[in-house]
Amino acid sequence: MVLPRYIGVPNHIHLLWRILPSWKLQEVQRDFMKFTGQKIKYDLIQNHPHVLERFYVGLKDRQYQFWERNSLSKFLTSREIVEQKLDYIHNNPVQGKWMLADCAFNYHFSSIRFYESDETQFDFLSHYMESFE
Repeated sequence: MVLPRYIGVPNHIHLLWRILPSWKLQEVQRDFMKFTGQKIKYDLIQNHPHVLERFYVGLKDRQYQFWERNSLSKFLTSREIVEQKLDYIHNNPVQGKWMLADCAFNYHFSSIRFYESDETQFDFLSHYMESFE
């Protein structure tokens, strides 16, 4: 995996995901963090070995840590709450602290284009309304 040259929010990620009935939140989160952590580690080894040392923790169960151990996860119980969170996610990168784009639509990693203009750059996205049909 080669990390894109686009600038992302430097210290966190926001995701809305639907947990299928046969899965538990803790399992999905654990597997996501393990998979992405390994991808990040191998990319850093291959392309940015000097950066890898910033993530060294030397713990009994891991040498490197890329994610907080207690990430914040919440169940979103209504369409209104999902829309509120999605709006927050779309506007977060253009807020004063980050200013990563002049508007949410121009932030490369945003799903707003998927919702506003049916752009399918990220083929893994599904519309949140599928969960409320």
